[in-house]
Amino acid sequence: MTEFLQTGLGITVLIAAQSLLVVGFVMISLIFLVYADRKVWAAVQMRRGPNVVGPWGLLQTFADAIKFVVKEVVIPAGVDRPVYFLAPLLSFVLAMLAWAVIPFNDGWVLADINVAILFVMAIASLEVYGVIMGGWASNSKYAFLGSLRSAAQMISYEVSLGLIIIGVIISTGSMNFGAIVAAQDTGWGALGWYWLPHLPMVVLFFVSALAETNRPPFDLPEAESELVAGFMVEYGSTPYLLFMAGEYIAIFLMCALMSLLFFGGWLSPIPGLPDGFHWMFLKMAFFFFLFAMVKAIVPRYRYDQLMRIGWKVFLPFSLAWVVLIAFLAKFEVMGGFWARWAIGG
Repeated sequence: MTEFLQTGLGITVLIAAQSLLVVGFVMISLIFLVYADRKVWAAVQMRRGPNVVGPWGLLQTFADAIKFVVKEVVIPAGVDRPVYFLAPLLSFVLAMLAWAVIPFNDGWVLADINVAILFVMAIASLEVYGVIMGGWASNSKYAFLGSLRSAAQMISYEVSLGLIIIGVIISTGSMNFGAIVAAQDTGWGALGWYWLPHLPMVVLFFVSALAETNRPPFDLPEAESELVAGFMVEYGSTPYLLFMAGEYIAIFLMCALMSLLFFGGWLSPIPGLPDGFHWMFLKMAFFFFLFAMVKAIVPRYRYDQLMRIGWKVFLPFSLAWVVLIAFLAKFEVMGGFWARWAIGG
């Protein structure tokens, strides 16, 4: 077996198996996260939520997915058919592709590259094309307006996300997620993670992640009150399922990024307890719970408010933070509190 895995065919089989393992983990997690999302909304609104299909309603998401798959694909007249079908597929594939560089434990990563952050940001910047193509190909003014909103919104908040991440890169001296987590392994548990030295940016990153993934209260591209579901208004059946799956996968990816960049990834929060994959998953699940709570309790922003926050508040604040972190890291203030590369991280 060892000799086979060293051949070209063996390496191909191994990579395919690892890829399927990552895809399986993300998709299975996605199914139960959607269930948890709906349960959180139900609890906030004092109702039951999914509770019929399977024990405690755990199989409700499976039933919904099967329903979408077996429904007839209705194609509106006048759509650009190739682009119409390519848009949801692009959204799903790009959202899944970013998981190739996300480590779940020390060494548990499909592609351990030194520019992992750059890869994720490049994929995230391409995801807007799925939304734009869907809105354009639908031949509907509501879908087109939603796609234009999404383009402006996602580009605006990608700038803030990039600047926030630059601060973490300066502190670590690396764009590799494994190195970023290792730099947070100070022996102090949760107090040694980057959430403390980069505290203001944690809040900005979370809010920017909401806007980047078109998540409430920033779901203006699909605002039912104005655009009747926006860029997805002409979609149904499997194409609609791919759009929704891509959106939730991107949300789960942002939860993983928050865990890796600011909260120690797979590191234990309590010194002495063993590190492991379970810590990474628990942190991701916690941040998804925060995403669900925001959707349940925060009202939708107006579009001009959303853009004003992005360009007039988040952009200058995150840019100033990069300059400040560069200064603090250069002069190793507080013994390298903001310069983990200077203390062996």
